[in-house]
Amino acid sequence: MLKPLNAAAVGLSLIACAGAQAKENIDFMFPAPIEGKFTQEMTRIIKEFNASQQDVEVRGIFTGNYDTTKIKAESAQKAGQPPALAIMSANFTTDLALKNEILPMDALFKYGPRKAGDVLRSDYFPAMQANAQVNGVTYAIPFHNSTPVLYYNKTLLAQKGISAPPQTWDELLADAKKLTDAGKGQWGIMLPSTNDDYGGWVFSSLVRANGGSYFNESYPGEVYYDAPSTIGALRFWQNLVWRDKVMPSGVLNSKQISAQFFAGHVGMAILSTGSLGFMRENSKDFALGVAMLPAKIRRAVGIGGASLVSFKGITEGQQKAAYRFLTYLSSPQVNGAWSRFSGYFSPLKAAYDTPEMKAYLQQDPRAEVALKQLQYAHPWYATYETVAVRKAMENQLAAIVNDPKVTPEAAAKAAQQEADTLLKPYVDKTALAEVKE
Repeated sequence: MLKPLNAAAVGLSLIACAGAQAKENIDFMFPAPIEGKFTQEMTRIIKEFNASQQDVEVRGIFTGNYDTTKIKAESAQKAGQPPALAIMSANFTTDLALKNEILPMDALFKYGPRKAGDVLRSDYFPAMQANAQVNGVTYAIPFHNSTPVLYYNKTLLAQKGISAPPQTWDELLADAKKLTDAGKGQWGIMLPSTNDDYGGWVFSSLVRANGGSYFNESYPGEVYYDAPSTIGALRFWQNLVWRDKVMPSGVLNSKQISAQFFAGHVGMAILSTGSLGFMRENSKDFALGVAMLPAKIRRAVGIGGASLVSFKGITEGQQKAAYRFLTYLSSPQVNGAWSRFSGYFSPLKAAYDTPEMKAYLQQDPRAEVALKQLQYAHPWYATYETVAVRKAMENQLAAIVNDPKVTPEAAAKAAQQEADTLLKPYVDKTALAEVKE
């Protein structure tokens, strides 16, 4: 038979419960596979934060790729369990804000000494700011960022008499021809052409380099798929496969490309600087080089990577807790360490003032390439219904590498028509009514 508790015991029990309940629990969504080094490292960071204080308990939820993370975060919100903080593809911010799914960052920054916009402008590289704001309101804080870069097998290039990486599209093609030996399964160049954002991201940089604009940076209902500069970039990509035969046909994903690159079967590859750690670790049989993307009419790259956003529907207490964790992740020490671990560059200027980062860049100058490209960087394409609009072009990119009979003109037209249909609800909502005389 249980003995009744005395008053003192009850009191102590209540105090203990109150203390246990005082911790604010928040969910943090992070785009990474269930297994893998990125997951392990972020798990370590979360545990370190949880152990560093007594007020907030962060639960990490690992969600797959960027697209999947967006779907899961939106589903959680609809189910009444929104994540207090999520690392989201930077170009999703516009779509999420237009759909009223995320909080303005000042909802979190009211618990700190400065407004979110002031922090963004003063603490972060300017190239990151456009994708963090919508109509002048700051909805995101950059976390890790990337640009596409040219990885190259320095050993193989030297064997072919190539002393430096290509600086222009013409040089890229000339070098790729020297590096290609179809009989031996040796390819000069590989570009990712998947419809999971990789293909569109790299392609948008080629369009920029070709002198064009991929989308209207000021109006999220307009893209320029059926434009001469876009068609020219499509033709260049297609020619690499079917005319010049320096790249294999079919859709190539980053895993296929990196595996072939590590095996010494690819001379050059355009992938994310966020892959630097992985590329560095696995390029053991040859010297790895990293260079800026070659120029056409101009040198240009698109900003990639991810930002921290907070979903609507969380409590005031969760907002405060989210701010505390956000400021931890955004400290020069934590953010800089994540950059060194992952290969993504830190968007936080102060991260590069730390002794650890200075030593890291001195030890491996290849990590500076993405930073040097920032002067040529453009915002990542961001529109209403970004994922679907993105895939409209990515699917056509897949078509031209799979079928030589598909013309760049036809592909561009089809992509534009599909994108215009997807954008129409926003255009209809925002366009001025027709003037009737």
